[in-house]
Amino acid sequence: MQLSASAIVVAARPHGETASIARVLTEDYGLVAGYVAGGRGRQLRPVLIPGNLVAAELSARSDAQLPFLKLELVASRGPWLNEPLPAAAIAWVTTLTAAVLPERNPYPSVYSALSATLDAICHAPSARGWLRAVVLYEALLLRELGYGGGAPDQDDLGDLLELFARQAAPLERYLLADRKGDAMASRVMLGERLEKLKP
Repeated sequence: MQLSASAIVVAARPHGETASIARVLTEDYGLVAGYVAGGRGRQLRPVLIPGNLVAAELSARSDAQLPFLKLELVASRGPWLNEPLPAAAIAWVTTLTAAVLPERNPYPSVYSALSATLDAICHAPSARGWLRAVVLYEALLLRELGYGGGAPDQDDLGDLLELFARQAAPLERYLLADRKGDAMASRVMLGERLEKLKP
């Protein structure tokens, strides 16, 4: 198997002494995981930040083998990780994506929406400018995976905060019920930070 594609890093974890296992979302191939040699080194650690846009090259001798993954940074989300709200939002949407999408199933609309949501988080002047994108992204994942999820048309911050709070139950019940780890912890942290925006 050989493929090259633009991708969004959605998860990375250490493997062995120097390597990492990264999961990236591509438009045409869906979510793919690969072994990144030297992923914990100085050069590649900043590339493996969840939310980063990368050029990915995946290669494997067989479908049963974990592929080797080479990544080149295209756009970094690193500068926004020092800001509590954007950092929490980036962590949540990437964690959610990595936790719920099946591997190697293409979801082009999810790829486009995640890319747009990350752009909104990083370039809107405040959470008022990107919260709707996060709520829409969650609703899209629910729909794409067969659990409904309407598209909100509200722009008012109070209404969006209420929708964000209400959407927690279907996400936890339908998408994250059988998942290992506590993906919802990222959302709880984001919710606590968003609550501080209330007048």
